[in-house]
Amino acid sequence: QVQLVESGGGLVQAGGSLRLSCVPSSRTFSSGAMGWFRQAPGKERKFVAAITWSGGATITDDTVKGRFTISRDTAKNTVYLQMNNLKPEDTALYYCATGRFGIRPNLFDYWGQGTQVTVSS
Repeated sequence: QVQLVESGGGLVQAGGSLRLSCVPSSRTFSSGAMGWFRQAPGKERKFVAAITWSGGATITDDTVKGRFTISRDTAKNTVYLQMNNLKPEDTALYYCATGRFGIRPNLFDYWGQGTQVTVSS
């Protein structure tokens, strides 16, 4: 069974930074596109960023563009989400997923359990 393990979440003050990491348990599935989504309490899951297997193409949602950067290290089989200048509205459970490149959740077949990011004002 494929697992995606996220880490790096936590509590940070507004203006601070965090770096999320995601590691698939199987190298087979590391050949797919990787994406980050987030879900705040009582709200739907929303796209944050995605990256192709090669890392040659990325998509970033306009709400985080210029503050968040997605990247991947194929040698370490890890995808990252660098989050700078965090705002209270970034507070959410952040999910890593793997599948086809795009912004729709239904393009992604496997999901992690999520890592909580809380930004205090």
